[in-house]
Amino acid sequence: MNEKPPKQASNFSLRNENSTLVKRQESESLRQYLQAATSENTRKAYRSAIRQFEKWGGRLPSDRDTVVRYLLARAESLNSRTLDLHLTAISQWHYYQGVTDPVRDPLVRKTMEGIRRTHGQPKRKAKALRLEHIAKMVNHLRHLPDRKKKNRDIALILTSFFGAFRRSELVAIQISDLTWEPEGLIIRLPRSKTDQKATGLARALPFGSSNCCPATAIKDWLEVAGFDNGPLFRPINRWEQVQSKPLNPGAINDLLKNLGKACQFDFIPELSSHSFRRGLSTSAARERVDFELIKKQGGWKSDATVWEYIEEGQQLSDNASVILMAKMAEMLSTEN
Repeated sequence: MNEKPPKQASNFSLRNENSTLVKRQESESLRQYLQAATSENTRKAYRSAIRQFEKWGGRLPSDRDTVVRYLLARAESLNSRTLDLHLTAISQWHYYQGVTDPVRDPLVRKTMEGIRRTHGQPKRKAKALRLEHIAKMVNHLRHLPDRKKKNRDIALILTSFFGAFRRSELVAIQISDLTWEPEGLIIRLPRSKTDQKATGLARALPFGSSNCCPATAIKDWLEVAGFDNGPLFRPINRWEQVQSKPLNPGAINDLLKNLGKACQFDFIPELSSHSFRRGLSTSAARERVDFELIKKQGGWKSDATVWEYIEEGQQLSDNASVILMAKMAEMLSTEN
């Protein structure tokens, strides 16, 4: 009896299996790289925008008329900048799905332009903290009972201001990011908001007078906290136990507003963590610090942004009316 030999898999079928596996791996790699191209915060904002669009009744993929109706329905209830974000999210969804993008339609664009002109409002800016505000907050903290939170908060306030850090950068600082030099401290972060390619950023904090030096304050905080690795700024519970996780970004805003109340500032609603960053730039501008030094300390990519802060800081000192008032004062004194 002749038995047929077992059927061998053909080279063709093996090639098909290998090809499918390669395509699957390539697809996963592509997905990961596309995800890495956008920050997690941006992806969250886009997902939220899509959810709101679908909750209203929109469906994806969408069309021009549906998007226009959505804009008309939300024009008065949502800020125009929020609507712009929603349009970007809808546009991105269609782009990456490879289908026609209704947001690019002239009618959608014209409708949005009309909404901006009708309902647009000036962008709300955080209050820029001055040196005297920082001094008052630090002085208030120094008069509190000696507790770990006191040391942490002093280090946090001084580092936020003199380092011009964003709150996302502050809570991301690890002990391993600190490099101590004879002249001060260098903080190197692998990534920041405007550094999505992860080339890293460095902020230098030179040693200064001990009562206002961020590098010294960080040393004091580490000494009382008793840890030498992990996040630099951490939560502290009611029993004075320092937690291992990083401080929540929202806690920085809460701390700032609580200190504002304690110091009896009259601009508490205008305070946010960005007040430190704006404060460093505008305070430096008032002291006539060189443009390049301001730009470097804040890590700003755009010259226009730095000039905006400089103009804000100098708008009362570099003012045509100052010269004219001085001239008029001379005239009045002569007449008298």
